[in-house]
Amino acid sequence: MSDYKNIRGKKVKFLTSDLSSEQSEGQIFYSDTDNDFKSVIASAAWSSGGNLLLGTGLMAGAGTQTAALGFGGYIGPGTPNVVATTLEYNGNGWTSSGNLVAARSGMGGTGTQTAALGFGGATTIPRGPGEVANSEEYNGTSWTEGNNLNDALVGIGGLGTQTAAVGFGGGTPDTNATEHYDGTSWTNVPGTLTSARRYLQGCGTQTAGLTVGGDGTSSNHYDGSAWTAGGNLNTGRPNTGAVSGIQTSALMSGGGSGGTPVGGKTEEYNGTSWSEIADMAVGRYASAGANGGTTSASVAFGGYLGGTGYISSTEEFNRTVNTVTGAAWASGGNMNQDRYYMQGAGAAPQTAALGAGGYGPGSTSHALTEEYNGTSWSEVNNLPRGMGRLFGLGTQTAAIFCGGFAQPNTMYNETWEYDGTNWSEGGDMNTARGMGINFGTQTAGLIGGGGNFGGSSTVEAEVEEYNGTAWTEVNNIPNATRNNASFGTQTAGVVTQGKISPNGAWPGTNTNVSFEYDGTNWTAAAAGLVTGPSGEGVGILTDGGTCGNTGGIYQRYDGTTWRTDARTASNGGSRGTSGTAAAAIAFAGFDDPNILNATEEFTAETTALNIKTLTDS
Repeated sequence: MSDYKNIRGKKVKFLTSDLSSEQSEGQIFYSDTDNDFKSVIASAAWSSGGNLLLGTGLMAGAGTQTAALGFGGYIGPGTPNVVATTLEYNGNGWTSSGNLVAARSGMGGTGTQTAALGFGGATTIPRGPGEVANSEEYNGTSWTEGNNLNDALVGIGGLGTQTAAVGFGGGTPDTNATEHYDGTSWTNVPGTLTSARRYLQGCGTQTAGLTVGGDGTSSNHYDGSAWTAGGNLNTGRPNTGAVSGIQTSALMSGGGSGGTPVGGKTEEYNGTSWSEIADMAVGRYASAGANGGTTSASVAFGGYLGGTGYISSTEEFNRTVNTVTGAAWASGGNMNQDRYYMQGAGAAPQTAALGAGGYGPGSTSHALTEEYNGTSWSEVNNLPRGMGRLFGLGTQTAAIFCGGFAQPNTMYNETWEYDGTNWSEGGDMNTARGMGINFGTQTAGLIGGGGNFGGSSTVEAEVEEYNGTAWTEVNNIPNATRNNASFGTQTAGVVTQGKISPNGAWPGTNTNVSFEYDGTNWTAAAAGLVTGPSGEGVGILTDGGTCGNTGGIYQRYDGTTWRTDARTASNGGSRGTSGTAAAAIAFAGFDDPNILNATEEFTAETTALNIKTLTDS
């Protein structure tokens, strides 16, 4: 009998642990631990990426999977519903950038994240009255108006680079015309698509391009002067989804229309024929993608589900030896009492959280304290009095909760220390208030901002530090602020979102302004992605996050920039939070009109080598 070495010329490795390197693809080994033959196998699959800030369809896209750009689009009924938004994606989450000069949807887009081109589109929905010929260039920061297309076209396709682009199709009625862009001007060229169509997308270069969808199953190749028929899709897409790659190696996902949805069907092209591969998790049409991606690393975002509206989800396609598990929130054990404006000990880990105080139905002030073990909540000794809108920091066994407001109209400046069993009184705050900045530990804590909710309500700018015994006033935050999110340590903290009041006047205005604290001074930082009241924060200055009220958006900060991550299941206003940015926990709060006792746990994206057990069947 022949053995593997005689057939392949190589021995089968005998290992006590699994292979762990991506370079191990295709290797067969014997696992002494599992008593099985195994191999490292590459696979193709979609996984969840960071959500857009808002559900958007008919966006234009450019770039690659780890440096994508999405711009413009339609956000559904209301005014304004056609937007000028520009978002950048880094492979994990989205950040805001400079707006388009002119808001519009159904544009053509191409180029890179730092050198993109957007052209055509419509400034209104329905599209008919608002078709435009506008063309704009993006430099990685801002858009500049350039020379217009020769025709006003909505649903126009695009491919190429910022200085060598192709625009094709689009219009009302549909057209098969083609224009070239040389970095300065658009020129009509003789080449025409094999059929007139709109809402199609493309990839490749000005001399080796590909377009697909927009009408039936056909795809077209472009050589710089003429279009010729390419291979047919297996499933027609009257409204194209995301396309990426090059003329001889491309990927097409999603697509369809309200009358003919195709779900999340994905097809791969080899230059001749299309083959169906892994479906998307969420089928959509009117979506966008980074047309500079590849068949091994692509991204699709936004789109429309039909009657359920426009969506914010992002999905990444990877062909890899790694199994990618997307970042996600999952349900944990419910608290014993539903409540809002409670507080968590922010430095406590996900598996050892502490929550106390808050308001229940009828604005009842609670003293209830609960501990979480990673699975369930247990009631422990109550706070000395019922109150909500507290400050909270520390861990499950060494926390402080201070300030706060008890119904109907009483503010406190007291500090209560928790040792894992009992509460004892600490030093009083200098200013009675609640619902502001809080981060640090029981012996090196910081609180600031917040509100005085008495008869002469004001928003505060004062900041105080705690040394385990007494509070000391330090430098004020530049703006009086409340209802914000904060995270970090006493010498390296961040505050963002909420409401600001430069002169302390109530109630303040919604903001996404951010500041960093270095232990002495406050300095301006990158603006957060979410505007308005927040659901508190977790983590440290270089790896923190906030569980915002708006759509349950989870925004994360790396010390320089903000990005989005997976959304929570509910908006979760005024929730308690603790943990780290990669392993956060959010609990209770409200999702108007409901008061919650729900707990959600966050797990960041993970990768693991795709090892398969070999069988003889």
